[in-house]
Amino acid sequence: MQNPMPRIPRQPAPVRAGIEDSLTVELASVVAGARRRALRDGDRQIDTAHLLHSLLESDAQVRAVVGDAAQVARVLGYLVQRSIGYGLRWQKSVEGSGVLPLVRAAAVPGWSPPAAAAMTGALDRAQMRGDLRARGIDVLACIVIDPECRAADVLRRAGVDTALVAQRTAAASRHVSQG
Repeated sequence: MQNPMPRIPRQPAPVRAGIEDSLTVELASVVAGARRRALRDGDRQIDTAHLLHSLLESDAQVRAVVGDAAQVARVLGYLVQRSIGYGLRWQKSVEGSGVLPLVRAAAVPGWSPPAAAAMTGALDRAQMRGDLRARGIDVLACIVIDPECRAADVLRRAGVDTALVAQRTAAASRHVSQG
């Protein structure tokens, strides 16, 4: 008997970046949330704003470093508006930056070059302090040093001093390495 339903060819599984192999469970959850946001927003890649949104929703240490509850709420407000107004200029475009070294990160499938650079930089930060896995605070530290990335733009528009956040992430990283 012949099968009346035509077979749909299997699609290959999406390529997962090697950087995702060295994340804490919590940070892997952040990446999964960022990926869902990118898909929902119709974006081809995870960008730094997707990462920032997921970090703020799931990581208390990141929220504390960004600022008080009112500042975090303002940042989340901008990020929520991404698909209904603020950030529409980003739709269907690739996030770019001229600041972070993109040579290693530029070819990571499913990631904007600045987001991949932030993740790679987070892994480097973790290794420098002797940790095997990156944490949310490491990703935030790499995001705020790139003034041209989308997440830094959102932070600035929400009134967050990214230089101060960079100082706080440095202090928080020292605390993580001692804990």
